[in-house]
Amino acid sequence: MGRSLCVANQKGGVGKTTTALNLAGALAKAGCQTLLVDLDPQCNATTGLGRQPVTSHPLLSGTPIRQGVVATDIHGLDLLPGSRTFRDIETLTKDDASQSAQLRERLTRGFSSYDYVLIDCPPSLGPLTKTALASSDEVLMPIQCEFFAMEGLTQMIATIGQIMQQAGHALRFGGIVLTMYDQSLELTREVDEEVRDFFGEIVFHTVIPRDVAVSEAPSHGLTVIDYAPRSRGTRAYVELCMEVLDRD
Repeated sequence: MGRSLCVANQKGGVGKTTTALNLAGALAKAGCQTLLVDLDPQCNATTGLGRQPVTSHPLLSGTPIRQGVVATDIHGLDLLPGSRTFRDIETLTKDDASQSAQLRERLTRGFSSYDYVLIDCPPSLGPLTKTALASSDEVLMPIQCEFFAMEGLTQMIATIGQIMQQAGHALRFGGIVLTMYDQSLELTREVDEEVRDFFGEIVFHTVIPRDVAVSEAPSHGLTVIDYAPRSRGTRAYVELCMEVLDRD
């Protein structure tokens, strides 16, 4: 496997899934064999690419994990769809060391043919997110440009630090991306300055602007790049993709 990126933030509504699916689409269009893994029980990454959630999550079905992968309409981009089945959600989110180890094993060994694997996590610091972090090479954290942007980051970073220190894990901080960016707002500029002052070079230069096209695209089962190729959102995600590639 090439690089595995866990897209995570314990806060909801920060553009986590939007970033995961649009970055995955951009990487595929850049010629990288890419897989998007939907671990969020809301399954927004699955429906956002025009596919339906499955009745049994491929990570739990017991069959070879490659059999659970489905193709998307984007050449080079595959999807491991999510499940909304209560039994699957309960199993995936169970705080059980043995279960976590099995999930980690399947996540780390099932996708060796891909250049990039992006894992879309639920908005929490529960067992499922921790398992995804422990299964990844890097963590990419979207942060919304709002008043509470820094709230909860201490706990998130502490969790990431704990996993980094565990034997056998090579997780590193892949980067922070500022989302829902509105240059006309003083608050946005203040959050930008605060985050960059605190985290330095970890923060991507690219920011994701507020753009109605970004919000509309998933309802059509498309990435913003396919839905509105000339939009500001498309340009931003293409530039973010280039930064991710440059950090390889």
